[in-house]
Amino acid sequence: MTDLAPHRRWLVLAICCLSLLMVSLDTTALNVALPSIQHDLGSSVSGLQWTIDAYTLVLASLLMFAGSLADRIGRRRVFRTGLTVFITGSVLCSIAPGLGWLIAARVVQAIGGSMLNPVAMSIVSNVFPDSRERARAIGIWSGVVGISMAAGPLLGGALVETAGWRAIFWLNAPIGLTALLLTRWYVPESRAERPRRVDPIGQALVIVLLATTTYAIIESPVRGWSSPLVIACAATAAGALLTFLRYARRRTDPLIDLRFFHSVPFCGATLIAVAAFFSLGGFLFVSSLYLQNVRHLDALHAGLFMLPMAAMAMVSAPLSGRIVAARGPRVPLVTAGVALAASATLQALTYSVHLSTAVLVPAYALFGIGFGLVNAPITNTAVSAMPRSQAGVAAAVASTSRQLGQALGVAVIGALMATTSHTNPTDFVHTGRTAWWLIAGCGALILLIGTLTTGRWAQSTAQHTAKRLAVEETRATVRA
Repeated sequence: MTDLAPHRRWLVLAICCLSLLMVSLDTTALNVALPSIQHDLGSSVSGLQWTIDAYTLVLASLLMFAGSLADRIGRRRVFRTGLTVFITGSVLCSIAPGLGWLIAARVVQAIGGSMLNPVAMSIVSNVFPDSRERARAIGIWSGVVGISMAAGPLLGGALVETAGWRAIFWLNAPIGLTALLLTRWYVPESRAERPRRVDPIGQALVIVLLATTTYAIIESPVRGWSSPLVIACAATAAGALLTFLRYARRRTDPLIDLRFFHSVPFCGATLIAVAAFFSLGGFLFVSSLYLQNVRHLDALHAGLFMLPMAAMAMVSAPLSGRIVAARGPRVPLVTAGVALAASATLQALTYSVHLSTAVLVPAYALFGIGFGLVNAPITNTAVSAMPRSQAGVAAAVASTSRQLGQALGVAVIGALMATTSHTNPTDFVHTGRTAWWLIAGCGALILLIGTLTTGRWAQSTAQHTAKRLAVEETRATVRA
């Protein structure tokens, strides 16, 4: 794949970006539709949380398996399968007769989605072997996230107002079919030199860990933290985590290679991904309910209010890629942390039922700047510091961290908002301030980790880890 002509490499990037656009549009547009889904299907706040988290949990659980599978049987094959399953899940979502059916269809979507973004990033990493060119490609990739964030709320609002929330899922069919055809024609097949073994035990432990953790968080406001079921879920999650850590150290090809985390920048990128997407999940969830349930805007005007956030993300994402290529990840990470913390702090200090547009718009724009800047350094750090044969798994770990962060953001912020009355705007605003302080804390954490994990010592640990992994990979290939 690395011998492709330059124009072919950029065409492959464009095809992979189509899948990213489809998945990202689906996520951002759906958040604007949450109040409409709540009304039409008679859903509680926890039902809305599961509409989002059923997708993100399954996605997070299967991403690393999909990355390993793609390295083994072929990245193009898995990518095309993912497109087909995602389109099927989208059609099922559009015809779901009730909330339970919608959540089940979202699970089907997630199974397909797990085969898209990390596999596409692995394809891109192999197409662009030069580090500077790869950083620019990742900047474009991140820019597509910004485009989807800009178009998603507005497009979702327009579809909800004109055709209903089900139309959001119809949108995936033409984009997905186009990507499917272009993949067949232009994306060459690739595999890892030494495919990793399937790890069903590790996969099962990860699913148990994520599912029980999220269930305990989402259901605790309804059942209470003293509920035997909630306590059992929390204990099961802790047991699954400890068991997985012990098991992964002993297995030759574990689902998550714990040696990756000997690299300080890789650890930092993982934690930053969780914090950044926790912020995004919380931001979209609380903002959608605030704009439509408290300020009583329709879905289209709620989307317009979110446009400054999305537009600034669209502008800052490719800029971040260029900065990473020229100067490394520290500047965009530190700036992102400052912007996210400032945005959330501004809203926490001024949040009210009739918050001035002169405050709300700059706060949303600051959030967009921060979120747009943070993506490229996460992806570039995760992929560039690892041997190319492990690109699929490394990209999958970064993608899993993103999905885990978003799932936790929706779960934690949603659980917080579920403790208040949504018929009383004053109560909502009071609880909302706490949510914004949590998001501000995530911004501060990104600032701190971005500063600590991008220095010379941190970079030396990344180089040492990459060399060690490459040597061990060569030995394993020779033995095989």
